[in-house]
Amino acid sequence: MTTPRTVLITGGNRGIGYAIAERMIADGHRVAVTSRSGDGPAGSLTVRAEMTDAASIDAAFTEIEAKLGSVEVVVANAGITRDTLLLRMSEEEFSSVIDTNLTGTFRVVKRAAKGLLKGRFGRVILLSSVVALYGSPGQINYSSSKAALVGFARSLTRELGARNITANVIAPGFIETDMTAALPEEQQAQYRASIPAARFGTVHEIAGVASWLAGDDASYVSGAVIPVDGGLGMGH
Repeated sequence: MTTPRTVLITGGNRGIGYAIAERMIADGHRVAVTSRSGDGPAGSLTVRAEMTDAASIDAAFTEIEAKLGSVEVVVANAGITRDTLLLRMSEEEFSSVIDTNLTGTFRVVKRAAKGLLKGRFGRVILLSSVVALYGSPGQINYSSSKAALVGFARSLTRELGARNITANVIAPGFIETDMTAALPEEQQAQYRASIPAARFGTVHEIAGVASWLAGDDASYVSGAVIPVDGGLGMGH
């Protein structure tokens, strides 16, 4: 039996974030999602927030605290890609991805931290990627931002671990989303051939791991990187 908590999922209006929100609602949690546009699933509170703007994140938290109580579980899922090879990548294409994916996570977790410390309970779940440690051509900006989340979670574990606060990283592999569906069939087949499980994952398989990390059974797991990638990134 999982203790009901107040859960915030950034970027919970589609894809992996939406599936995690659905699962957390099914688990009996009070769920809020941030979105730039569109809404989270039925039963969730949708608040507008821009990951690159600390004031907007603060306002979102204030609204959630007023309606659902202090945030106890943070799922940092919002992220962007601006893929291109290094020699073609502009400084803006690099820094915009870092600002949303890494600094955006910093803004969200920092805003949540006071409440977590006060409540002497917290679950911080950061959505990284198999490419964080495996690498991917054309994704130096994205893989850098996602690799940095590992150091973030481990440093946070050392800072706040004694207060019943955990910080963990989920590293999804190729997951069936709008993003992978848009790839040419030939490229999809190529990717599938490199995955030991011989298929793409589903958003529900990511949501199941997030559900476990947020629940009572994972209270002694912190600073971990959990791959959900069908074996693609083994050993990385």
